[in-house]
Amino acid sequence: MSQQEQSPTAIDADRPMDILDAACPSRDVFVDLADKWALLMLLSLREQGVQRFSELQRSIGGISRKMLSQTLRTLERDGLIQRTVDPNATPPLVLYKLTDLGSEIAAEIRVLCSWTHKRASQIHTARLTYDQRTAS
Repeated sequence: MSQQEQSPTAIDADRPMDILDAACPSRDVFVDLADKWALLMLLSLREQGVQRFSELQRSIGGISRKMLSQTLRTLERDGLIQRTVDPNATPPLVLYKLTDLGSEIAAEIRVLCSWTHKRASQIHTARLTYDQRTAS
């Protein structure tokens, strides 16, 4: 059984959270959220609202169907997105939307995206400078 498939354990309320501690229960949550596809998916659902699988794939350039499926399952398991199926539709209509918890983290991700847009030029300049300095 993989780590992701293991049954979750209760968190000790008396234990202080320290995300830098590998044994801290907040670490695995952080790892799920820090995944680039998870961040982009949460942002897409925040910006564009409820979407079908194919709409999500189109909105997130470069994501494979396999990675989209894996990330959707992880985010659904974490309670950040909700998957609904209308069995009366042909083919069945499957929709994904943010939960309240997902909306909360997606708003925080938007802040990171705004910072990234504002500072991308500086980061690219720093990369060029580093690459030139280390090339010799």
